[in-house]
Amino acid sequence: MPVKIRLQRHGKKGKPFYWIVAADARSKRDGKYLEKLGTYNPNFNPAQIEINVDGTVKWLQNGAQPTDTAKSILSYKGVMLKNHLAGGVRKGALTEAQAEAKFQAWIDEKTAKVDAKKSDLEKAKEAEAAKQFEAEKATNEARIAAAAPVVEDVIEEAAPIVEEASEEAAPAEEATTEVVAEEAAPAVEATTEAVAEEAAPVEEEAATEEAAPEAPATEEK
Repeated sequence: MPVKIRLQRHGKKGKPFYWIVAADARSKRDGKYLEKLGTYNPNFNPAQIEINVDGTVKWLQNGAQPTDTAKSILSYKGVMLKNHLAGGVRKGALTEAQAEAKFQAWIDEKTAKVDAKKSDLEKAKEAEAAKQFEAEKATNEARIAAAAPVVEDVIEEAAPIVEEASEEAAPAEEATTEVVAEEAAPAVEATTEAVAEEAAPVEEEAATEEAAPEAPATEEK
């Protein structure tokens, strides 16, 4: 039975997500498969790939043929290299330890390259964000500068109206003060007269007591 290592599409429209599977070459692309070997998510940069390296190498050694896209993914993850090293071990050209050391060195170098790419992408993203911020800041400053003369014109136009309103309000305030004073005057006068009338008898009594002579003391017989 011919076996293909290929991608099986999942996910939703516009955001595909793939399984890497070993399947019968005669089956449909998204039909039954023999074994799921990993996943491939192209919606990230760099793409996210998870794969069972040893399981995939076994299928390759058993004659499975990857599609062009699957082969690119397997090469990116080092599966094709490990399959090549396994062939060298079978032929006696390498020991298991030497093959593993070579593969691990390749993985470390690949990881460093991927990390460097991620760092560059992050820096580029930050630079783009800073550029957009500066552009928005410049636009806002230009709008404020353009609006300043309009605000000054409005203030200048409103100043005479405010002064006129203040001048009109001043006589009204004076008239109100005079009216209040006139209305309060009778009440103040009435209160003063009432206090004076209440105090008059007290003052007369006090004056009478001061004027009366003291009675002579009676001599004892």
